[in-house]
Order: sequence, then structure tokens, then C-alpha cells
Amino acid sequence: MNKPKSELSETKAEYIEHIFEFRIPKGQKSERLDQYITRMVQNATRTKVQKAIDDGRVTVNGIVAKSSRKTHPLDHIVCRILKPPPMQLIPQDIPIKVVYEDEYLMVVNKPAGMVVHPGFGNRYGTMVNAILYYLGKREAISIELDDEDEEDDLDEETRIMISDEVRPGIVHRIDKDTSGLLLVAKDPVTHAKLAAQFAKHTIDREYWAICWGKYSESEGTYTGDIGRSPNNRKMFAVVRKGGKHARTDYFVQESFDYHSLVKYKLHTGRTHQIRVHSSHNRHPILGDELYGGNKIVYGGEFPSYRNKSMELLKIATHQMLHARTLGFTHPATNEKIQLSSELPDDFLNCLELLRK
Repeated sequence: MNKPKSELSETKAEYIEHIFEFRIPKGQKSERLDQYITRMVQNATRTKVQKAIDDGRVTVNGIVAKSSRKTHPLDHIVCRILKPPPMQLIPQDIPIKVVYEDEYLMVVNKPAGMVVHPGFGNRYGTMVNAILYYLGKREAISIELDDEDEEDDLDEETRIMISDEVRPGIVHRIDKDTSGLLLVAKDPVTHAKLAAQFAKHTIDREYWAICWGKYSESEGTYTGDIGRSPNNRKMFAVVRKGGKHARTDYFVQESFDYHSLVKYKLHTGRTHQIRVHSSHNRHPILGDELYGGNKIVYGGEFPSYRNKSMELLKIATHQMLHARTLGFTHPATNEKIQLSSELPDDFLNCLELLRK
């Protein structure tokens, strides 16, 4: 049953405390406390154990202990680890804009600010909640996830996305604050075939963005392996080691004094790919708080343009990035489907201001 909005106002899940107790036997070799607990607690990750220790939820012989403490024979260890409850997907009557639909799949135009997949920090109000309701689901769907590191939201989303219990199957991601076209499969066979097209990079995807700065060339290609930023786990970066190959073509559509309207074509699908490549090449996307686009990057030394830039940033409360076109081969008919969507109002308002 669809819960009342009052019951859905709190999106954060209440974590459940799990208590683990250990007594170090005689003759046990000494080791670091965090290493011992990670080894002894099934499916525990070092990150989760470290957080429990940092939060003061681990005691040795009744005294709060540090990670570096060495274990000794007859030590009594009590570890309290917080785990989230099972995930529940609640169908919600949230309006969505359907661009294309048949018995096999649908394409929706996601607004900026809407999360695609539910997570332990965003259980309600997501695109999945809305689509479940749109397709006639009314009962909650429970998902038992493997006990992995819930600190990693991206890994968590992946596990939710591929769960057998989750139908419809959203085939790919769009960042919360990015708008645009999203492809949804209605059955497992269609999902698998569409996912294969993404894996083979045969899906046509074009994004439009307003970026800081003028480009020296009207078109080009960004390359650079993308991986986790060593400085901020919520960010990604172009890295020398440990990243994944990424390629983005760019085409300048319109130039302004200190901004550009740019079309991007994705050849790979790395997390935050366009945002990372653009920022790395000193053209962060207007309004992108995570990658430096929510402040004046160019033109701030001129009062008139500084004032215009401040007006732009008032409009651009999120990154001005829109998944405008989507092309794919229909899994059932082999027909080539090519779809496009209009730029959202805030994006158009920024363009109007830039063109004055």
C-alpha cells in the first residue's frame, strides 16, 4: 500500500545495532584491533569497522579502544556495528513525464533534483518509486541486500538496480541534479538486451551543458581514466592509476564572453564522466557544486560580468547538464529508436541571460 506522505517525510533509514562479542583465547597471536574485528565479523569491511571504532562503539575490557590497539590473550571485545534494515521500495504517486512507451520499455524525462534509485539515505521520492506506481504496482517490495559496505552509495545503487525483486529495471543512471532522458525496461529479457547495448557502447547519448570559459576549438575529445578522487570519496577524478578508460567528445554550440553552450557525446559511461572531464579541462559546468562550477570561474574581474555571473548562479542551483538525446536499437523489433527532449526552464533562463 502507498504510505501517506507524512510517513515518507523522513527518507533516512533507522540503523539497527548489531553486537558482536569476542574473547581472545590463550596463545592467540597479537594483532591490530581493527584487523581482528574485520577478520572475525562475517562480511564486515575495514571501513565499517573503522567507523564503529571512531564512533566509540568498540570496547576492550570495558574501555573504549582505538584501531591501533593490539589484542592480547583473554581480552574481552565488544563491537557494536550499525546496519541498515532491509530495503523497501514503496510505489508512490509522483508525476513523471513519459517520452516513449510500449509493452517492452519506456523512456522518461527525469527532472533535476530527483534521485533515480532508492538508497539507504533516499528511500522515497525516487524515479523507481514513481515508475512502480505508474506501472500499476501498489504493494511495497522488500529487498534483502548482501551485507556489503553501505557507506558506498554507488555500490548500493548497483545492488538495488540489479536485484531480481526490482521491476521495472532502470538500465542506466543519471545523477540526481542532472536532468534528461532515462531508459527503463519492463521485463528481465529487455533489461538484459538493453544493458548489453550499453556495455558495447552502441547506445547514442548526447548531453547539453552550459560551461564556464570559452573553448579554443569548436570540437574535440576528452580522454583520461576516471576513478575515485583520493581527496574526497564522493568525487571522481582523472587519475593515472586505478581508473577506468573514459572518452567524451565535445561540440561547442554557442560561445559567450566567459561561458559556452556545449554538446557532449559519450563513448563510455563512467560515473560523473562529463562533469569530471569538463572540470579537469578547466571548463566546469555552471552550477556544479561538487566540481567547482558553483562559483565565478572566469570574468569575475569585470564588474558587469561579475554581476551577470551572480545572476546566473542564482538560477543555476544545480549543474546545468541535460541528457537531451537517446538512441538505441529496440530489443524486440530491432528498430532504431531516436528520442530527444527539450532543455529545462532553468537551463533556458540561463541561456537567455547569457544572450543579452
